[in-house]
Amino acid sequence: MQPLLRVEHLSITFASDAGQHTAVDDLSFSIDPGESLALVGESGSGKSVTALAILRLLDPRARGAGSIWFREQDWMRLAEHEMVARRGRDAAMVFQEPMTALNPVMSIGKQIAEAIRVHQRDLSRATVRKHAIEALESVSIPEPHLRFDDYPHQFSGGQRQRILIAMALVNRPSLIIADEPTTALDVTVQAQILDLLREMKERSNAALLFISHDLSVVAQIAQRVAVMRKGKIVEIAPCAQLFASPQHPYTRSLLAAVPTMHSNRNAPLAAAEAIGIMPEGPLVEVAPGHWTRVAE
Repeated sequence: MQPLLRVEHLSITFASDAGQHTAVDDLSFSIDPGESLALVGESGSGKSVTALAILRLLDPRARGAGSIWFREQDWMRLAEHEMVARRGRDAAMVFQEPMTALNPVMSIGKQIAEAIRVHQRDLSRATVRKHAIEALESVSIPEPHLRFDDYPHQFSGGQRQRILIAMALVNRPSLIIADEPTTALDVTVQAQILDLLREMKERSNAALLFISHDLSVVAQIAQRVAVMRKGKIVEIAPCAQLFASPQHPYTRSLLAAVPTMHSNRNAPLAAAEAIGIMPEGPLVEVAPGHWTRVAE
């Protein structure tokens, strides 16, 4: 099977008055159609920058190198008007904070309708409205025909996240990028959103790139996991294998920092920053499909 997405030797740097900062450093990974891959790591590891780079949504100060192959096209080489035609149609993003991602002065129905019109300009106004209502219904917004003209502040946090998912999936993209979509939600709503993402992915056989720092959430949705630190992947493996047999010290430290029923409540949890010097050598396959960095 040919990968849907191949990121090859991606590097992203940001220029500032203080000089150059490398946010992503020689990053490579792939996702197959219908597969779910999680990018995990602490804040600042380069996860969200990688996601924004795939869709070419980075700040103008960013400079990128490498290739982002979607099927047989290198998106790093496309003109901006060509990327506009692909965002939302071939790949779409569910952002972390819906109150920031949604326009507060536009009804949610109009926002979804706008996403449809960008890629299906020949549809009538009535047909666009019908598709938008169906999208809201698909993510279990109650009485979507009545809520079509409501504004983001009139919905709960979980409902706003569902609306973002509806907007991302209304054009049936082949790749869904979900950037921390459950961070601000309580545990019950988190589970509902994860179930919804899983259901929508399976319904359309879309690939899912799931970005999170929460390993307990990742365990529920990912088939493979790539662990990032300082802009690099330090370990990548099938989800169950990574949790059962982590090979890189940083991965082990992340897992040790997750509280369990057996954690000593009188002792502090492990801290990822307190693990010393990390191996900076090449990725080596230590088991089928399980790669980790080793010391040179």
